[in-house]
Amino acid sequence: MGYDLLLDIIEYFGPLALFLVLCLGLIGLPIPNEAVALTGGALAESGMLDEALAYIMLSLGICSAMTFNYSLGRFTSSKFSRRFADKQKLGTFIDKSEQLINKYGVYAIPISVFFPFLRHATPYIMGVNRLKYARFALIGFPAAMVWTAVYFTLGHFVGDNMPEIISTINRYETVFYIILAVAVLAAGLILYRKLRAKRIDKQSINHHHDM
Repeated sequence: MGYDLLLDIIEYFGPLALFLVLCLGLIGLPIPNEAVALTGGALAESGMLDEALAYIMLSLGICSAMTFNYSLGRFTSSKFSRRFADKQKLGTFIDKSEQLINKYGVYAIPISVFFPFLRHATPYIMGVNRLKYARFALIGFPAAMVWTAVYFTLGHFVGDNMPEIISTINRYETVFYIILAVAVLAAGLILYRKLRAKRIDKQSINHHHDM
């Protein structure tokens, strides 16, 4: 049902639908963020959507959703914000988010981006804790863009298998997100080590030249 609704919205609004659906998901639209990003990638691959514009709309959508939840915690009354958070089904994830924040501090934001509901609960808690928005955005938005890139790229390969892929992700979501998070962190660590090694080699070469 959610997938068919998503296709209908995209047919009507075009790439803008990707942004709108990620924002409307906050009020209960039954379409997972992952399904939206995967679908955007699949439709971009098929030529139905402009690739660059689709990616930008997805990135803006997920960043806007994070900003909304941050603002909910930061600028509304605790009673109202908690009620709205419970309506979003964030209530059961708020404790998990607080545990993540206690362990990793502000770096819980990029970690939480890769997990459903936590990506919305953590910005909410950061707002409640009055973390400066500039710092929140600086730490969280790059991770959101990486999350978008991962699912957008995967969408290029799923094609007509989209409904089955989404069903599989929903069924084994915990295992899937753990594997995905580990893979992303491992890729980042490998890239960091390569860049660091190049920098050290360059410094070593410059040192020898100076001598």
